[in-house]
Amino acid sequence: MAQRSGGLKFSVEDFTHGEQGSETESQNQVEIVFSPDSNHRRKSSLVSSDDPRIRHRRSESYDKNTACFVHSLLNGEWNAPVGDDEEGGVGGQELDEQIKKPVDIGMTVKDSDLSDYDRVAVVDYASRLSEQTAPAMVHSRHLTKRQLSDMAWNVRKLSKRLGSIKLKLTVKSVFLVTKAHDESLVSLTRELTQWLLSKERGTLYTVYVQESMRHNAEFNGDGLIQDEPSAQDRLKYWNSKLSADRPQMFDFVITLGGDGTVLYTSWLFQRIVPPVLSFSLGSLGFLTKFDFSTYQETLTKAFRDGVAISLRLRFECTIMRSNPNRVPALGEGGSVVKKDLVEELIGEEVGDTLTHTPDKVFEILNDVVVDRGPNPTMSTIELFGDDEHFTTVQADGICISTPTGSTAYNLAAGGALSHPENPVILVTAICAHTLSFRPIILPDTIVLRMGVPYDARTTSWASFDGRERVELHPGDYVTVSASRYPFANVLPAGRRSEDWVQSISKTLNWNSRQRQKAFTK
Repeated sequence: MAQRSGGLKFSVEDFTHGEQGSETESQNQVEIVFSPDSNHRRKSSLVSSDDPRIRHRRSESYDKNTACFVHSLLNGEWNAPVGDDEEGGVGGQELDEQIKKPVDIGMTVKDSDLSDYDRVAVVDYASRLSEQTAPAMVHSRHLTKRQLSDMAWNVRKLSKRLGSIKLKLTVKSVFLVTKAHDESLVSLTRELTQWLLSKERGTLYTVYVQESMRHNAEFNGDGLIQDEPSAQDRLKYWNSKLSADRPQMFDFVITLGGDGTVLYTSWLFQRIVPPVLSFSLGSLGFLTKFDFSTYQETLTKAFRDGVAISLRLRFECTIMRSNPNRVPALGEGGSVVKKDLVEELIGEEVGDTLTHTPDKVFEILNDVVVDRGPNPTMSTIELFGDDEHFTTVQADGICISTPTGSTAYNLAAGGALSHPENPVILVTAICAHTLSFRPIILPDTIVLRMGVPYDARTTSWASFDGRERVELHPGDYVTVSASRYPFANVLPAGRRSEDWVQSISKTLNWNSRQRQKAFTK
């Protein structure tokens, strides 16, 4: 990923604090090792180094440098959990000292007279190398169990620290996302674009709007340029390929719509996610916190004074396909041993036979759902956590949700509500064929796998944030783990703690009932 002028740097090793092998060893480390001291590897974890669909993290020179401000803060402040001083970590007092050293992390911290925040972090997040594209997706299987745990811990620690810090970004490039199929928002998009492009702003912003706006008569991009000639080279149009290949080009994202528009934004930015400020112009309001009627004041303060950031946990999901060319194992007497998904995923390695190969990888903000799809009968799904077989699920499906997604499909399926700052994974069955399957909540350091057993009667289907419907055949499975690319959600000042409770009370009428009358004397 392209390096920015502020010195924002990150590499996968920056999330970890344990022993690291040589560059060659790191490059060939392509499996999750659940026990670092074990000599046995899980067969399903074996991934061919020659697989053309996987480019190692060392293969791109700019993979060591990233435009993601979240990673830059992690790199500069926390390389290890607090208290691990003997392993190169830093203690709490040292953290407070490090956050005041701008030369180390490409940011400047100064005292603030704002009562809601202890300090303001000024991050130079403006320059970009537009000719370079983002590196290939790094599979979750490139992280060991320890690396995954450390990465999740560090993101949680940073998220807590951001509760008392405002990030002041040097914004030059703004990315606008408008709710799809809502013509009533086209005029508002034009109004906002015109305001951003005006020379009165002081900064000559480059504004990217959706490609569909290019020939929209109501948006009238040519008219905007006629009104503001200096916008000739500053009004641009984006498509999904641009946001996927060059996410480092954008400093700030503004959405106009509801929660679905925010989810779509998360889908557009599968890796680097710039700070996202969402105006409430939809039917739900869990993620959209700003009133568009005051957008001028809101954006002026955001660009001038900084923004409060909440890091929303995302999942990295990898589809693993059963290898059809694998030579079947032979048992006693030369008989062919039937394939067993449980044995393949948690059994010890025998030989160098690849049982599975990675297919696709998705970063999700809400949930991953594996269900029966169009099949008339229920699904059979094997559920694994790390190196343990949890259970066999017989149900219409299973929903693995982030805390952000706890108010979506998870809630409809009977799952628990979870505050978005909880570092957890929610597991909820969809119409289970048993009364004893209760929803469970797991830590975000666990690697979950959901697979279709070889003897299943039907296939299953997986969807990711309600998109990219994929059929899972017997022997296929999906790996779910905490993503190293959290979703940076901008919050209104002074409402960090109580905002979520107010949202569920307003949107869901949570625990709303007529109060009992008091006893009369």
